[in-house]
Amino acid sequence: MDYDILSAKDAFLDLVIEKLGTHPIDYVEKINFIRSTQQSLEAHQAAGVLLLLRYRDGQFFFQLIKRSLRTAQAGDLSCPGGMLHTSIDSLLRPLVAARVAAILRKDTANYAREKGHETFKVITLFLANAARESWEEIRLKPCNLLFLGPLPCYCLTLRRRTIFPLVGFIKHECTFRTNSEVDKTFEIPLKAFFDPENFCRYMILAPDPTNPLKYNQREYPCLTHADQGVQEILWGATFNIILSFLRIVLDYEPPQKRSDRAFKKILSAQYMKGHQ
Repeated sequence: MDYDILSAKDAFLDLVIEKLGTHPIDYVEKINFIRSTQQSLEAHQAAGVLLLLRYRDGQFFFQLIKRSLRTAQAGDLSCPGGMLHTSIDSLLRPLVAARVAAILRKDTANYAREKGHETFKVITLFLANAARESWEEIRLKPCNLLFLGPLPCYCLTLRRRTIFPLVGFIKHECTFRTNSEVDKTFEIPLKAFFDPENFCRYMILAPDPTNPLKYNQREYPCLTHADQGVQEILWGATFNIILSFLRIVLDYEPPQKRSDRAFKKILSAQYMKGHQ
């Protein structure tokens, strides 16, 4: 791989737009399935998130957030975003589609339209959803956001929820203001995913749904990165969404040789249900 592309701002952004624009996605199928479950006892939920890139000092960073103690997923690193509010986000969608907020560039809009009318509607619906949530959570202004393209959906393994990830670029340096759902903002350099020493194992103890006194252990890959001397752990949905992005854009595969370090976390029943 030519690592020079990772420091070439415009060339890398153009590559991202092209790769994401031509990659197949499953948004229509997934949203139709979610809608079909709404009257059942096992209704599925939909959420839009923004995988944000920012560029500083000659390199790209993933801009993430750390969930606060007021959320069910306290302590998790995640992309800004949240649950789809159909009534609100459907009203915002035409503004995004018409490029009123300057989120859509002409080329990204064309790529999205080439995927079909229904797919374009779902992309812009979740882009409106994710942009609204990002404003609420970290005060990211829509005018400072450039949409680069959609990623395939990610279905959570521990809850009935499907994530619709969209990649965005923060055009200008800015200061974030977090709400009560966010403990802090957090950056991970893109190049951190090319260092095998950053990859570890995460041992998760999750409550057994059939026996609240029993815990099931699962092992997941994770990435560690220090922030002001504190070791933070990236795992789960956000970890996999970033890997999906890297695979599509850079034909990336995680390092085969990894650190032998392991971390452990006990999940609460609230975490499993997805609410406090």
